[in-house]
Amino acid sequence: MAPKLRPFSIPKRFPIWVSLNLRFSSSSCAARAQKSNIEVDPTLSSPIESVSAVRSLKNKLSLENLVGHTDSSIKIFRWASLQRNLTADTYCQVVLKLGFCGDTREMEELLREMVRSDCVGLGEKLEFLMGSLCGRGRLSEALGVFNVAVSGVRSLSISACNALLGAIVREMRDFDSVLFVYKEIVKMGIVPNVETLNCLIEGLCEMGHIDYALNQFRRMDKKGRVPNSRTFELVMRNLCSSDRVDEALKVLDEMSEIGCCPDRSFYGSIIPLLCRANRLDGAIKLFRVMIASDRSQDLSVHDNLISCLCENLLLDDAINLIEEMGEARLVPTGRMCVAVVKTYCKLCEFAKAKNFLDEMGVFEVEAYNALLESYCGTGRFFEAIKLLKEMEERGAIGRFSLNILIRRLCEEGEIRTAQEVVCRMIVSSYAPDAATYSSLIIGHSKNGSSNDALNLFQRVCGENCVLDSESYHELIEMLCSTKKILEAVEVFRYMSNKGCSLHGSSFSLLVREICQMGRVDEAIRLRAFAFSIGTLCNTAAYADMISGLCGLNKARDVAVIFSQMLVEGCTLDVETYCILVRALCVYNRVRESAILFDRMIGDGFIPDSDTLEVLLSCMVGCSRLHTIMHSLEKIIDQEGLPHSMIYNMIINGLWKEGHKQEASKFLDRMLGKGLVPDVATLGLLVGTVEVL
Repeated sequence: MAPKLRPFSIPKRFPIWVSLNLRFSSSSCAARAQKSNIEVDPTLSSPIESVSAVRSLKNKLSLENLVGHTDSSIKIFRWASLQRNLTADTYCQVVLKLGFCGDTREMEELLREMVRSDCVGLGEKLEFLMGSLCGRGRLSEALGVFNVAVSGVRSLSISACNALLGAIVREMRDFDSVLFVYKEIVKMGIVPNVETLNCLIEGLCEMGHIDYALNQFRRMDKKGRVPNSRTFELVMRNLCSSDRVDEALKVLDEMSEIGCCPDRSFYGSIIPLLCRANRLDGAIKLFRVMIASDRSQDLSVHDNLISCLCENLLLDDAINLIEEMGEARLVPTGRMCVAVVKTYCKLCEFAKAKNFLDEMGVFEVEAYNALLESYCGTGRFFEAIKLLKEMEERGAIGRFSLNILIRRLCEEGEIRTAQEVVCRMIVSSYAPDAATYSSLIIGHSKNGSSNDALNLFQRVCGENCVLDSESYHELIEMLCSTKKILEAVEVFRYMSNKGCSLHGSSFSLLVREICQMGRVDEAIRLRAFAFSIGTLCNTAAYADMISGLCGLNKARDVAVIFSQMLVEGCTLDVETYCILVRALCVYNRVRESAILFDRMIGDGFIPDSDTLEVLLSCMVGCSRLHTIMHSLEKIIDQEGLPHSMIYNMIINGLWKEGHKQEASKFLDRMLGKGLVPDVATLGLLVGTVEVL
């Protein structure tokens, strides 16, 4: 714990020691200012103006009024200080007010005057100012006080410096400021103690300099300082957080070797970290030390350790620990009971899980819900219903418990039984909520009851409920399968307006059905709407839209959709590649077709024979077959061309374009596959025996 500076009282009102009837001499003021090395503001050097300014605050000369009058008040205060030496208390009041107001410049100027005046108890007052400003979160101003103090060669106590250092580490997280304060402490000849070094180590760790922090930790003995529990806690906590658990355990061994006794904070911090890292050996070892030391036990420590034991399926150890808690008159938390029940169920020991709840006399509904969910998840609906009755008798039941059973029944298509449970819910004064409606819509959708599902959906809309994404997914897929496409679009728009996103497969199905209806424009508008709310199309949906646009002979729209695919970073599959290649060929976009085909082959996809024929016809017709020659060679190397007609088209095309040598190579490959060229191809090759 950071040390607290010793507080002392300050009078709330500024002492009225200035006689308002006194005749002032500007020359005497100037002389005193010169003697005190204080600059006199020329605007207040006139006695008449000075008296007038002071009289304006007659009967109101409190700190609030003085500081509230901005610059003129500061001038009055400085002028007044020339008439009589101010006390440290008076300076403190004004400095604090300026610091709290954030007027750092005026505050530091006044502090320098305060240091030059060498008031009685100056060091104590400076420490008080630092502590007060830190307490109000004014760390920059507190640093200003510290800076003025060290500049004026005023020594501060190590406790005051530690308080400032600790506040900077906790609040500002500014390592440069931490380093500045630490260096100034050393310069002042103050020997850093363990708490000072702890602050430095913590600051280094906060900035991610773990190795530098370890270096400071290792050098503590050279500085004549022995690490305490807080030191080890800082080092081990940050090592664990940096996935350096082995090093942390070595530090724990060092702690035992020097005989340092951990405090409660150490146990509460380190044991959960070791549990999260799944280092049960170190966690249990430290836990036994905590028990043996008779420290007041922290339930959170037990909680983390039992959860870790359960995750490792060490149920016997977890149960023994819970029994030890009972002997120490500690009551297990609901989270502990949930962990034990879930572990029993994971091992399919449902009877033991039930016996555990009965023997422990657990009343927390979360533990029963864990068992109930396990029953339902394994299809043990009879046991689940029986458990619900027992829960109701014990008063450990709620809407969430009933929704668990309803959901599982609906997912299994047992909609009739689920509706009976809903009736029981209503009788028990629990109104169905969004989770209940989501489950019922899933049940109706799985049974193909489109009318029942739509009626329930209309009720949901009327109550302005928000269902879960799984229910929307099931409903839209069921409506698409029953060809109720317009209703599916309505569901999609409703869920989107509620901020829910649809599964990519469901949205793709919806787009496909809309395109098959010939309403491609509506599918494109739906894509734009989905994009505006953050739902992106997958490749299959784009393929359906492009295919539909090709059927409507809308080449420009195909290019736009393809551009949107690229912008959204869609990964093309073989089907989409084929659709796009055919579309570009149909619209005689030869160059784009060749580029896309090369990219398709580069991605490891082979087009079907229909797409290849369309592409070759397009390229041959424009005498551009040679531009895709290398990609065609890759197809032959990987799988070969599908039939001899494709070979004939390639050989004829290359020959006519003047690439006779390449045509001859393709003929060799064709013959090597055991295929025979047609008459037209042989006619072209007559007289070229020496080439072949």
